[in-house]
Amino acid sequence: MGDSDNFFEKVYKVARLIPYGRVTSYGAIAKYLGAARSARMVGWAMNNSGSLEEEVPAHRVVNRKGILTGKHHFQGTNLMQQLLESEGIEVVDNQIQNFNEVFWDPNTEL
Repeated sequence: MGDSDNFFEKVYKVARLIPYGRVTSYGAIAKYLGAARSARMVGWAMNNSGSLEEEVPAHRVVNRKGILTGKHHFQGTNLMQQLLESEGIEVVDNQIQNFNEVFWDPNTEL
């Protein structure tokens, strides 16, 4: 399990860099880490992040279409959406509006 722990740590490091009011995708983080096919593992890392001491803004990580696919991992049904909206991101029917404008790509930003 050591390898996945290490990968998860790298995922959290990137996720902690996502600026307030911006979002990225599981796939963009995977690609940045040189593991383009590991989007699902990035998802698992996000699902697991609630148990960490140092906070990870998992609400800022969505699927490649801007859909809040991880929302059921947050306590309270709409917590993920509320956190995003508190940062000024508009969400309609679990989908981020103006996704391209608020999208933060670690591959170009870091």
